[in-house]
Amino acid sequence: MTTAARMRGAVAPALAVLLALSACGSAEEESPADAARATDEPDSQPDADAASNGEVPAALDFTSETLEGEPAEGAALLGEPAVLWFWTPWCTICRGEGPEIADAAERHAGDVAFLGVPGQGERAAMEEFVDDTGTDGIRHVVDEDGAIWSGFGVSGQPSFVFLEADGSHETVPGTLSPDDVDSRIAEITD
Repeated sequence: MTTAARMRGAVAPALAVLLALSACGSAEEESPADAARATDEPDSQPDADAASNGEVPAALDFTSETLEGEPAEGAALLGEPAVLWFWTPWCTICRGEGPEIADAAERHAGDVAFLGVPGQGERAAMEEFVDDTGTDGIRHVVDEDGAIWSGFGVSGQPSFVFLEADGSHETVPGTLSPDDVDSRIAEITD
C-alpha cells in the first residue's frame, strides 16, 4: 500500500468524526442569507390577524403532551408572551445552552412563559437531557411528528420562537446569547 493510499484511508474516518462533532443541525442546513431572511421577515402577520378575529393562529393549532404526559394545547399560549426553545436530545449545542435557557426562564418568570419543544428522539433521551441540563423548571412539549416545528417554520435545532400575546411570532434559527434572549424578550413584553 502506498503512503498516499494509507493517508486517504486515515483522513476519511477523521473527517467523518469531525463533521459529526461540528454541528447539531439538520440535514438541510440554512445559508446565512436564509437565516437572515428568517429573522428579518417573520411570518407573524397571518397569526396576528387570526388571533384578532378570535381564531387560533395556525402555528398554535396543535395538541400534544408534555414530557410528564400531561395534555398540552398551543391555543393555551394565546394571551401571554412566550419563548419556545426547539431542541433535540442528541444536540450538543442545545445541551450546552440548556443551563442558560433555564437561567433566562428564571430571570423572566412572571413576564414570559418558556416552553421547550423537543423533537427527533426517544422520550427517555429527552427526559435525560432535561435532567442533565437543569431545564426541569421549563415545561417541555414533545413534538413527536414534527408538526409544531413545522408550524413555526423551524428546520433545525436549536431554534427559538418569540411569541407575542396576540399570536404573532418571530422564528430565530440557531443559538442565541443570554443578552440576545433578554433583548428579544423585552421586545415581546413591551
